[in-house]
Amino acid sequence: MNKFFSVLFCALLSTSVFAQNDPNFGIIPAPVSITKNTGSFTLDKTVVLINEGPDGAKMADLLNAFIVTKAGYSLRDAKTAQPKQKSILLTSAGADKLPAEGYTIKVTLNQIILTGKGAGLFYAVQSAMQMMPDKVAEKITIPAVDINDYPRFKYRGTMLDVARNFFPVSFIKKYIDQLAYYKINTFHWHLTDDQGWRIEIKKYPKLTSVGSSRNGTIIGHHPGIGNDLKTERGFYTQDEAKEVVKYAADKYITVIPEIELPGHASAAIAAYPDLSCFPDRDTYVAKNTPWSGSRNGKQVQQTWGVFDDVFVPNQNTFTFLENVLNEVIAIFPSKYIHIGGDECPKTYWKESSFCQALMKEKGLKDEHELQSYFISTIEKYINGKGRSIIGWDEILEGGLAPNATVMSWRGEEGGIAAAQQNHDVIMTPGSMGLYIDHKQSNSPDEPVTIGGLAPYTKIYAYDPVPKVLTPEQAKFVTGVQANLWSEYIRTTAKVENHAFPRLLALAEIAWTPVARKDLKNFQEDRLPVHLSRLDKMNVNFWVPTPIGQSDKTLTGGDFTVDLKVPVQGGKIYYSIDESRPSENALLYNAPIKLTVPQGEKRVLKTIVIVPSGRRSVVTETVLNNGAPEVKTEAKK
Repeated sequence: MNKFFSVLFCALLSTSVFAQNDPNFGIIPAPVSITKNTGSFTLDKTVVLINEGPDGAKMADLLNAFIVTKAGYSLRDAKTAQPKQKSILLTSAGADKLPAEGYTIKVTLNQIILTGKGAGLFYAVQSAMQMMPDKVAEKITIPAVDINDYPRFKYRGTMLDVARNFFPVSFIKKYIDQLAYYKINTFHWHLTDDQGWRIEIKKYPKLTSVGSSRNGTIIGHHPGIGNDLKTERGFYTQDEAKEVVKYAADKYITVIPEIELPGHASAAIAAYPDLSCFPDRDTYVAKNTPWSGSRNGKQVQQTWGVFDDVFVPNQNTFTFLENVLNEVIAIFPSKYIHIGGDECPKTYWKESSFCQALMKEKGLKDEHELQSYFISTIEKYINGKGRSIIGWDEILEGGLAPNATVMSWRGEEGGIAAAQQNHDVIMTPGSMGLYIDHKQSNSPDEPVTIGGLAPYTKIYAYDPVPKVLTPEQAKFVTGVQANLWSEYIRTTAKVENHAFPRLLALAEIAWTPVARKDLKNFQEDRLPVHLSRLDKMNVNFWVPTPIGQSDKTLTGGDFTVDLKVPVQGGKIYYSIDESRPSENALLYNAPIKLTVPQGEKRVLKTIVIVPSGRRSVVTETVLNNGAPEVKTEAKK
């Protein structure tokens, strides 16, 4: 068994039986249509496995590896089934009539047919594995069903920032495994920023010898309470990056690299100070300020924020960036190259006599148009290489480059404007929950984050197509993405804690038609099963709080609190005596009936603990029956 299959089927081995009343048969993201029929298919040792088409053998191996783990035996390969012999057929016959990445699954009493080509057949196998219950007496019973499925959006992505904190190749591959399982087809790799340059560029070795290392990181929320004084370093060699690209491609995931420009350039400028747009030397002399060629002493930034370091828009910089992009394009075969374009301060451009002269020469009325000139110059070069650019929505400022795709992060306005100009748009607004570095609840147990509140339910509620767009304009919304910035994420465990279960909600809004979305089914039937799978696989995740518990104050005297466990196999513990609940608290096993005397209040505290020992944050519900307000004196 090759490495690709062994890794992936091990990642799936602990899928549990779905809820018997689940209309989606445990599948995330929910398919376009499911029709349940009479009867069921019984999988046992007599079933044969038949594959047809160019992708059949590879996908048959993947499915058979899963069945070995699930049932304890493998199926025999066959070219055809004998009369009355049960079979599983993987085929591309008729797949040309399906939408891109689409597939069908047909389960009858005697046969399972998985139809698709390329990614479509791969996704058919993912869904088949998700809907397969546990064995009983060496047999697995699969309900008769017809599934017709295809994605709502062609771009279904997630971004991981490895510039602020570096994560090893082994983890990147583990992360990609999960994306593939949930039909997320784009991995946006944020490789450069002020705090680190993470990709080897052979023509410019200082980018990694200098730019990939910083001498410390702030502790606590910005601006921090100090510095840990520990060196943070790391970068990916070109061979490692190619390895990741190949690994992802085998799972039908495209890796899009991001090389930040013209701002967020401190790491590159630390390595090569001549790229900077610090004001001219004479300006510094006039202000009696020393000129060193580098504002930060040639050090990579140790804190977070937006810095005035920006690339100077001269030929030296453009030659540098073209040479960098030549090597990046050779590594990454993706159609898109992400060039950033966000949060570019204009201060040094305003103070630079070179920039002011350039603006006059090019007829640019302000520094926003200078940024547009910079982006358009880079876009023209990338277009000449047969590629296209994606940029954050600031690239709209001063005029949008002709063929650019806009990634709308500052709300939906940038995406709306771009779509109205007939430019492709990827919606990723932080205000709609798609910045998954934000906290997941208001509990004080949440780890240090940049702020914001983005529970998975907020992501699930989001429709990436703004209602203000006409049907023709809406066609330019090509996809949706969640972004995971790593300023406050030092470990791979914390990456996973921020990513899951939010990426499962993302998968559903990216794939499933709006009319098929069902939060109750997602939250209560399917998500508990999938989180149990992650728990058994040793993938860290944010353990949801009890379903049905309010974090708002409830008033009255008599209460019945009816809760549901959010993770299959998990347990809810609770207290009403002001203590912090743990395994030593009361075990929830039926609705809690509580009476609060007049003039008093109680605080119901809960925690969810799953089989691995992972636990949720503590959730509090105040039950108030007219208790007097406690007045606190204002601090002088």
